[in-house]
Amino acid sequence: MTKTNFNIPLSGDRSMPIEGFDTSLHLKHAADQAKARGFDRFPIIDVDSHHYETESFSEILEYLEDPVLQQLAKTASASRHGAFGMLPGNIGYQDMGGRVARYPLRQLEKTGPEAHRDITMAKRWMDALSVDIAILFPTPMLNLGLHPQIEIEVALSRAYNRWLTEKILPNDPRLRSMLYLPFNDPQATYEIAKEFAGKPGVLGYMVTATRNRAVHNDAYMKTYAFLEEAGLPLGFHASYNWNDQTMAMMNKFLSVHALGFAISNMVHLTNWVINALPVRFPKLKVIWIESGLAWIPFLMQRLDHEYYMRKSEVPSLTKPPSDYMREMFYTSQPMERPNDIRELEQTFRMINAPTQLMYSSDYPHWDFDVPSVIYDLPFLSEEEKRAILGGNAARVFNIDIKEKLAKSI
Repeated sequence: MTKTNFNIPLSGDRSMPIEGFDTSLHLKHAADQAKARGFDRFPIIDVDSHHYETESFSEILEYLEDPVLQQLAKTASASRHGAFGMLPGNIGYQDMGGRVARYPLRQLEKTGPEAHRDITMAKRWMDALSVDIAILFPTPMLNLGLHPQIEIEVALSRAYNRWLTEKILPNDPRLRSMLYLPFNDPQATYEIAKEFAGKPGVLGYMVTATRNRAVHNDAYMKTYAFLEEAGLPLGFHASYNWNDQTMAMMNKFLSVHALGFAISNMVHLTNWVINALPVRFPKLKVIWIESGLAWIPFLMQRLDHEYYMRKSEVPSLTKPPSDYMREMFYTSQPMERPNDIRELEQTFRMINAPTQLMYSSDYPHWDFDVPSVIYDLPFLSEEEKRAILGGNAARVFNIDIKEKLAKSI
């Protein structure tokens, strides 16, 4: 059989053979862009980036505490289905066929023995984008909240958290994470929050928003109280579920992707505000991740409208829902590109973006955003750009960036 020689186009007339794929070359344009804008002069913190934890699944399985479950998982991983013996399937095709080659070629990229492969791969894209610190999230596990066996979510999330805090985060200070909480089990959620607090690189905790558990259930209150007291932010990371009855009426992934990522966080945020959780936990920093921004002004107006007509249903709220929403935090990606820049400017104004918005790339996903997506906005001052790209995250997560700030003076 004749071997096909695939090439990945790069800048100019150069190309990179598939056998020599390297993230640093793949992101050369991004690196050139970062250099031209002087991103090395001030800190950039990426609040939502990803790795493919299934590439290290054999390591993660060693951290499973239940020997029976571990044996079953290893058997599944030895099959052609790999890690998906433990992860629920999801319908969809985020890969843009023929255009984005990062996913399949990651497995062919060569790394040395000096560091764990995840660390090396992360630092390559971070250096290209001029990102100083990246908050790392899993990818296939974002659907784990839909698993019909709650004990699987608990066991796998604890194994993943142990692997991440022992193998990855302690070995490079540029990598941090908000650890996975198995939200379908409130008691396990509380125990994991307490168990991993203070571990190297742990900045807070993350709940995958694609699930069917209400955030205002009383069983979660002790977890929220603990996080507030410990000063650890709580993030809700959006995703999609084409199997959901509402989403199933759509026949294009474009439609599901457009609405699914927003709806999952809209539901949880609505419950969070209307059930007065900002009143009960005023110092708990809550972050809404990977939903874009356009949905926030819409939800502000809808909830305020209902609030003014039905205040009797929410006696604990002392101000309209939008005021509580403006005190929350949001990540930028995927930031919508409106035809009229004034639309985006108005969104930034409504959410208090200069203090509440934090840059995220979502790399290596197909729709990732480079830092210039924020830096090139004409309606932001230099100070506001730097706050969104790094300063706000440093404040929210209590990250020391004094050394990098000194270089910007």
